[in-house]
Parts: sequence; C-alpha cells; structure tokens
Amino acid sequence: MRVTCTVNGEPRDADVWEGESLLYVLRERLGLPGAKNACEQGECGSCSVYLDGTLVCACLVLAGQAEGAEIVTVEGLAAGGELHPVQQAFVEAGAVQCGFCTPGLVVATHDLLEREPRPSDAQIREALAGNLCRCTGYEKVLDAVRLAAERMAVLP
Repeated sequence: MRVTCTVNGEPRDADVWEGESLLYVLRERLGLPGAKNACEQGECGSCSVYLDGTLVCACLVLAGQAEGAEIVTVEGLAAGGELHPVQQAFVEAGAVQCGFCTPGLVVATHDLLEREPRPSDAQIREALAGNLCRCTGYEKVLDAVRLAAERMAVLP
C-alpha cells in the first residue's frame, strides 16, 4: 500500500506493508532516524513524534494510519539550520548523554511547553513520565526543560 502524508512540512510518500509501524516508515523508508526504536511497546517514549498535532509513540501507530496526516519529528523542530530552543537547551544543560532517549524527550518537552509555557517541576515530571532515560538521572533533563521554558518565554 502507498501512504502519502506531510512530514516536517514536506509532502512525502512511501510504499509500506500494512503491518509496518510509523516508526519503521520514518526511519527506514523516509530516512529520518531521529525517533529511536527502543521498546516497540510504547513504554519508553524514545519514538515520540507529533501526528496531526498530538504527541504519539510512533511504534504504536500503524503506517496506514498516517495517510493524509501531518507528522513532525525531532528533525522537524529545527528551522533554517538553527536548533529549536528546546534542542539547544538540552545540549547546553548536558541533558544529552548516550542520546537514545533524547529525541523523544525533546519532542515531549516541546509539547509540554506549547501547552504550558511556564510549567512547575511537578508538571514537567508528569509530562515526561512516559519517557525513560538510563543515563542522565533526569536532573539535567529537568534543567534543560526549565532553561527552554525560560528562553521561550521571552521569544516573540
């Protein structure tokens, strides 16, 4: 079957098998390796992307469900060769270690800050509860979210 959708603002299409996940299509068919394939059960958040504006685990979405959809991956958050403030904050705060969880955490943080520009620590923890990290201990991740929120609050 052929799936046509918009990925990071560009029209894209791919021939897919009906049982393929959106994650597989993004990584293997469309060459977007940002979302990571970790648990394949929606438990770790490493494959978080936007599907029609909703944060989803791409491993749980069948490729056919993306027909006509708008998808934004971690690669799509950057614009004009510049990192998004969330991405930049993760780098500067040292929240990137092995990098496996980072794309999912960045997309989930972006989603949080779009909904709640000045989140409390409790709101940050709740929003990122579906994202697992084995390296950072989460404190640097919390620092990155706070830094991004601070910077984005002053943007026009």
